[in-house]
Amino acid sequence: MAVITITKDNFENEVLGAKLPVVLDFWAEWCAPCKMQSPVIEALAEELEGKVIFGKVNVDEEAVLALKYQIMSIPTLVVMKYGLFQNRAVGLQTREEIIDMIEQIKED
Repeated sequence: MAVITITKDNFENEVLGAKLPVVLDFWAEWCAPCKMQSPVIEALAEELEGKVIFGKVNVDEEAVLALKYQIMSIPTLVVMKYGLFQNRAVGLQTREEIIDMIEQIKED
């Protein structure tokens, strides 16, 4: 499964209604570290298919969502489970750091 583009229109269905943990990548086209983060997210989306959902939120197009989750700098990754905020990481994250974020919430 590919990375889902998350918008305010599909947020409730794809994120809040998800039965799996969701990792949201808040990014923008002009953000160089975001472009470096993207291949890591895409690889993990394939690797963890069926276990974790990965979504991308363009902060320029979805300012309401960025504001709601208090995104001050990008890239920022937010982990949600059962529609609830669980974890956040600001800045470029390695594959291992993202997996650690996911594993922390799976133990709950």
